[in-house]
Amino acid sequence: MKKAILATKVGMTQVFNEDGVLTPVTVLQAGPCVVTQVKTEENDGYAAVQVGFMDKRETLVNSPDRGKFDKADIPYKRFIREFRFENAADYNVKDEIKADIFEAGDKIDVSAISKGKGFQGAIKRFGQHRGPMKHGSKYHRHAGSNGSASDPSRVFKGKHMPGQMGAKRVTIQNLEIVRVDAEDNLILVKGAVPGPKKALVVVREAVKA
Repeated sequence: MKKAILATKVGMTQVFNEDGVLTPVTVLQAGPCVVTQVKTEENDGYAAVQVGFMDKRETLVNSPDRGKFDKADIPYKRFIREFRFENAADYNVKDEIKADIFEAGDKIDVSAISKGKGFQGAIKRFGQHRGPMKHGSKYHRHAGSNGSASDPSRVFKGKHMPGQMGAKRVTIQNLEIVRVDAEDNLILVKGAVPGPKKALVVVREAVKA
């Protein structure tokens, strides 16, 4: 991996290309990210670049993080993530990573925490079908039989049942970048990106492109 950046989800809109074709896009506020630490094979056993994103109030920073940022002479950051770049040795502390590392047409993988839906039934959670809605039916929106009486006399692992829906890390691969606004650090991605507005989104170059 050579390119990656942290972003926040602004929302969705639509753009037209030169031929007048409409494309739904998700707007991401990508960076600027600042390099807070460069890890090397000699010191850490692996090569990686640690980046910080979005400023954070000093009163909300704990002592270990405050010491790390003060040592690097970097403003306190809200999010810290690590990327194992192939060219990690080319980066230095305080270097900035901006949206212009990507360009229109690039394929990317995006990761974010999906919207939380709370405790939901099997119909909404897994798309199961409901039972008859007549008065005599005693089976309307139930998940169905969980386990027979004699065999197997238990519920199999992974059985689709009601439970917590959403609020999980979701990765979507091979999304296409439609447009990059380097001046305002905006990336327009074709289609939908997981997570609510203002959610943290990790943008990486596509693994399977």
